[in-house]
Amino acid sequence: MYDVIIIGSGPAGLTAAIYTGRAKLKTLILEANVLGGNTAIIDQIDNYPGFPFGVSGTELIDLFYRQAERFGVEIRMEEVNALQAIPEGHKVVTNAGEYITRSVIVAMGAKRRQLQVAGEQEFLGRGVSYCATCDGAFFSAVPVAVVGGGDSAVKEALFLSDIASKVYLIHRRDEFRANQTAVDKLLAKDNIEMKLNRIITGIEGDALMQRLRLQDVLTGEEEFLETEGLFVSIGLVSAADFLSSLLDTDDGYILTDEKMCTSVPGIFAAGDIRAKHARQISTAVGDGAMAGITVTEYLKE
Repeated sequence: MYDVIIIGSGPAGLTAAIYTGRAKLKTLILEANVLGGNTAIIDQIDNYPGFPFGVSGTELIDLFYRQAERFGVEIRMEEVNALQAIPEGHKVVTNAGEYITRSVIVAMGAKRRQLQVAGEQEFLGRGVSYCATCDGAFFSAVPVAVVGGGDSAVKEALFLSDIASKVYLIHRRDEFRANQTAVDKLLAKDNIEMKLNRIITGIEGDALMQRLRLQDVLTGEEEFLETEGLFVSIGLVSAADFLSSLLDTDDGYILTDEKMCTSVPGIFAAGDIRAKHARQISTAVGDGAMAGITVTEYLKE
C-alpha cells in the first residue's frame, strides 16, 4: 500500500514527489518512457529561474530526481494502463503489475501531435522523428525538414542547423507563433530555408524516407522536397486518453480546481496534463508543489 502514486516523472511529478516524500508519505513514481518526460529531451532551457546562463533538460531533471530520491521516493519504469477505484483507495494497473495506493497524482504531461499524413507511420524511425535532440545526430551533413511554427519548431530548426547540411522549415502560415528572439536567430542562419504557406501531404521513400510532398495552401500547387529527415513539431496532445472515461476532461486534458483536485476524490492532476492556458516547466513545478501539498492535507483528513 502506497500513500501516493504519481504517474509521470516530469517537472510536475518530480516536484509533487519532493513534497510528498518530505512529508514522509510512501511515494512511488511510475514512468512509461523517459525519466523527466519532454523536459529531459530539451537541449537548452533559458527561462527557468535560478539558471542565469541556461540549463539543459537532462541536467535540470537530474537535479529534480536527486532531490526526490533524497526523500525516499521510489521510481519504476512502467507504463500505466488503467486506474480503478477500490474500497482501500485506488488500484494502478501497469504493463508489469498492479499497485494499491491511497491517492494518485496524474502528471503524465502531453505528447507530440502527429501530422496524420500518408507515410508518417511507415517512415517513423526511418526519417520521421518527433525529437531533434534525440535523433538529430543521425542526420549529420544531410538535408532535413522541420514542420511547425511555434517555439519548439524554431528551436528544433536552430538545433539541427548545426548538424544537417540544410534545414527546411515548413509552416502552414507566413508568420510564426514563436517568440521574436528565436525567429531572429532563425533568419540569421544561412542554411535554414523557409517553406511558408505550405502543408505536408505525404512522406515518400524506399527503405528510408527520401522526399516530402508539399502543397501551397494559397495556390494549391504541389511540389516535392528532397530531404532525408522530417522533425514534426506541431504542438502537443494529452497523454492520458485512457482516463477520459474516469475523470472530467476538456479535449483530453484533465479538469482540476486550483488545488489540483479532479472530479474523483483522491485523484489529483498536475502539469501539462491539466486543462490550462500555459504549459511551461515553471508552471508544471507550481502545479506539482500544489498537488503535493493538497495530497498531504487530503491524507491527513
